[in-house]
Amino acid sequence: MTREEPDLSLAVTHLMKGVVYRDTHEAAWRSLLHLQPRVRDYVSVIGLSVVVDEAEGYAFLRSRPDLEAEDGPVIPRLVPRRSLSFHVSLLLALLRKKLLEADARDADPRLMLSRAQIVEMVRVFLPEQSNEVRLIEQIDTHIAKVVDLGFLRRVRDQPDLYEVRRILKAFVDGQWLAELDRRLSDYTAALRGEEG
Repeated sequence: MTREEPDLSLAVTHLMKGVVYRDTHEAAWRSLLHLQPRVRDYVSVIGLSVVVDEAEGYAFLRSRPDLEAEDGPVIPRLVPRRSLSFHVSLLLALLRKKLLEADARDADPRLMLSRAQIVEMVRVFLPEQSNEVRLIEQIDTHIAKVVDLGFLRRVRDQPDLYEVRRILKAFVDGQWLAELDRRLSDYTAALRGEEG
């Protein structure tokens, strides 16, 4: 059995569609690793850079900073920035903290959380509501958004179980967490003021 030759088109096309994971895009991942310099050169022409984390097993495209070319205009941003709601940002931060705790605790690279665990994690930061069903529906909406963003993945055949994707580490760093911690303290204090 012969191994497939690395394919530049396969690697770049998968990157253009989204995150390439070692465990789910095996052929594209192998091509990307073998052809990294060519992939970097290829996407740099359109103002992108490739972020590859071999240890964690993912790669994605990121817009290069808007630098004005000496002989031409600024290249427009191809990968759009997404504005996240407070609740989605909160959920991302809480998931990132869980990932840090799991990394410190054990060697299992996969962090699995049930829907109930995620709901309990977020509920602490939300104002008390008399309508429990409505609160859980709101949290489910936030979970669905995080799944759409690619930071959570539903586990096949277990609809209430999610895997926290390790790519979250590339987007939620220590500085972002510290800033959110400060905001959460302000938010919690404001909530207590409203209740008192």
